[in-house]
Amino acid sequence: MPSSAATIQALYGALDRHDGEAAAACYTDDATFEDPAFGRLPGGAVKEMWRMLTERSADLSVTLTDHGVDDDGRTGWARWSATYTFTATGRSVLNEIDAEFEFADGLIRKQVDAFPLRRWGAQALGPKGAVLGLTPLLGRGVRRQARASLADYTRADDET
Repeated sequence: MPSSAATIQALYGALDRHDGEAAAACYTDDATFEDPAFGRLPGGAVKEMWRMLTERSADLSVTLTDHGVDDDGRTGWARWSATYTFTATGRSVLNEIDAEFEFADGLIRKQVDAFPLRRWGAQALGPKGAVLGLTPLLGRGVRRQARASLADYTRADDET
């Protein structure tokens, strides 16, 4: 059984190597994930999300800045960053993220990532994203697009 701290390190190392399968292996089959872009993903969909993002983000670079776990290994946290080109606009993004985890047998059972959506929108979408970030419209639009991309990816994966 991996330690929770080792699982955090393995996750971000796998993401930096663009290894979606290794990232997926860090989660329980019923893991949940939540962030401002995707909203809440239930039932292990986080595994497909990381597979999709590592395949589609050719210049993705991930850095684990800091991390820790509680004494019994049931909860943990990480500060990490992702640098990539947002393909819809060709704009560079540096997203700095705070993550909180719950673990089961050393694997991630729940992950909640937090980052300022307005800052992300300004980088990914330019001035329009900064303005939209002042309203709930940006979050709804980003979630709709992110979930549609994940549904398309999952559907294509099921067909092969």
